[in-house]
Amino acid sequence: MEDLEGLYIKLYNHFGPQNWWPAESRFEMMVGAILTQNVYWKNVEIVIARLKQEGILDPKSILKTPDTVLQELIRPSVFYKQKTNSIKRLALAIIEADGVDSFLNKNDLRTRLLDIKGIGPETANSIALYAGDKPYFVVDAYTMRILERMYGIVGNYSTIQNMFHKSLKKDIEQYQEFHALLVRTAKDFCTVKPRCVKCPVSDRCRYSNQKNTSSI
Repeated sequence: MEDLEGLYIKLYNHFGPQNWWPAESRFEMMVGAILTQNVYWKNVEIVIARLKQEGILDPKSILKTPDTVLQELIRPSVFYKQKTNSIKRLALAIIEADGVDSFLNKNDLRTRLLDIKGIGPETANSIALYAGDKPYFVVDAYTMRILERMYGIVGNYSTIQNMFHKSLKKDIEQYQEFHALLVRTAKDFCTVKPRCVKCPVSDRCRYSNQKNTSSI
């Protein structure tokens, strides 16, 4: 889809670089990707700060921490019991792979991530792209919403991801930036109740144009 490149350029020119993923280490980024499932990022920031304060934001410390203690620390991220299990499984996989760098450098990184219970395609792709520098475009609910409104495109995860992979060059930095820009657009303008008037890409949006036409 040729228009995706144009969409990226227009969003980048409007918002500028987003400097994602906000994390001080690659393991912090991976933990954050699990914590952010079904919750606002501000809650994740609270949890990350707690883990840092306790000095347990590394794989070995995570595994040594009792489940009940870790659950209480990550409670603000909701589904804290399931996420505790997922984070511990990730930590174990990293240790078994001889460390974070070794784990992330695996050619089958995405497969290994998907084999960890509690990690689905979106989280696996986020970790692979932002922590592992692997070329997997991240598709989330924000991306789905924007594509449906702008172009009338509806599809499952793999279909939408393949569309991005076919339409864009295999550029890791662009994948990272584009995903971040789509999230920014969805949060600022393409909300549940869209704010189309000031949206920087409303001129190419099917939903916005239909709404304007119907109001004439």
